[in-house]
Amino acid sequence: MRGNKLPLLGFSVALALSAMIFFYLRITTTAPKPWNTSAITASYVGTQLRQVDSGNASLYLAYEVQNHTDSDYRLADGPAALVMTRLRADGSLSSQQQVRLSYPTFLPARQRARVALEIRSPFGWPVENDPAFQDKLRNFVNQRLEDAQAFVLFDQADRFEIEFPSGWRELKLASASPR
Repeated sequence: MRGNKLPLLGFSVALALSAMIFFYLRITTTAPKPWNTSAITASYVGTQLRQVDSGNASLYLAYEVQNHTDSDYRLADGPAALVMTRLRADGSLSSQQQVRLSYPTFLPARQRARVALEIRSPFGWPVENDPAFQDKLRNFVNQRLEDAQAFVLFDQADRFEIEFPSGWRELKLASASPR
């Protein structure tokens, strides 16, 4: 009788160990890894305002991005990439203003590339001979950026968090005629 209990005990121990390993692996593999904030960095280059049509404008914020990893990286607008505004008042994130990557960019390992964020908004373009032309354009730009401390792209697939810092505090419109 004692010989029959030994295989049953061995089977029970093996089953218990297998269950513990299964649950441990399930917990450790389903927990998302933390956001990587240093893999890709960005620095502000410049701003451009373009007329989309008579009732809309796009504000483009150009940045140089640096890939600090040993792997190539592709920046593209899509469901896995979310761009949010970091508010100046308290540093919280907001998605009230629609900001998106203007175009996809390939970023080789340890290289730099230029990208642009685009903010499209309704805007009644003033006629070119309007004496307040420059002021209207400046006001449009400043209204879009006054509450923004930075923009942050969250790449949910790779878990990269890319901060696009401000650099637009003193925008001066030297020559801004609609295209």
